[in-house]
Amino acid sequence: MTRGFYDLTSGMLSQTRRLDVVGNNMTNLTTAGYKQETYTDTTFQEVLLSRTGNVDKSNPAPIGQASYMLVPSEMYINHDQGIVEETGLTLDFAIYGDGYFAIETDNGVEYTRNGNFSLDNEGYLYLPNHGRVLGMDQQPIHLDTDYIEADDAGRIYNAADETLYYGQIGVFTFADPQQLVKNESGLFGANGQQAAASNAQVMWKNLENSNVDMIQEMSRMMTAQRALQGASTVLKLYDGVLTKATSDVGRL
Repeated sequence: MTRGFYDLTSGMLSQTRRLDVVGNNMTNLTTAGYKQETYTDTTFQEVLLSRTGNVDKSNPAPIGQASYMLVPSEMYINHDQGIVEETGLTLDFAIYGDGYFAIETDNGVEYTRNGNFSLDNEGYLYLPNHGRVLGMDQQPIHLDTDYIEADDAGRIYNAADETLYYGQIGVFTFADPQQLVKNESGLFGANGQQAAASNAQVMWKNLENSNVDMIQEMSRMMTAQRALQGASTVLKLYDGVLTKATSDVGRL
């Protein structure tokens, strides 16, 4: 009887976590370069079988009854290209193709598709609230003005004197984007080795929009809410049955 409580509670926690992820996606609908997250879970029985060496899920070795509690499986990040939109702002950059901007943060180098840059008080190109933008040489890019020109390779020049070259914005790729781990900052930390992007185009005066699908997120939200409400109703029934059983035993 009590196993039902554990199963239902884990299901409710899982749906609550899913709603949190959906809410975060919807909140970042207008955040430049944001990548959609998808929460997935599995049952404790599957985790247990995998951890005891039985990886053949099609013909699992019987080990007795196990709980069907839901546990987190993984957070999948959708790294697909978002729509690139022209802004006309001289410090906005978007990547068309594979790759990420490198940002020098307090926690080391982190990566993002958000190219909504500014100049800090020392004249360096930076991503507000995060850190300075690194060039292809892995060094911060110093500008003495925002009166600039940029080509589709990310090379930046002074608009009044194109012989004055400031540097090239770094765009880096990874063999498997799923190796990137989203940090609390919203930027990505890298577990794998990065390489200079060879086929990416840097679009000046443009930003990449979030790739969140609003209709898909609304559907996920309604599904999770219905599942949460259903589990809550059944949990109340379990509580009533257990309370009655406890009361009846007490009268014996």
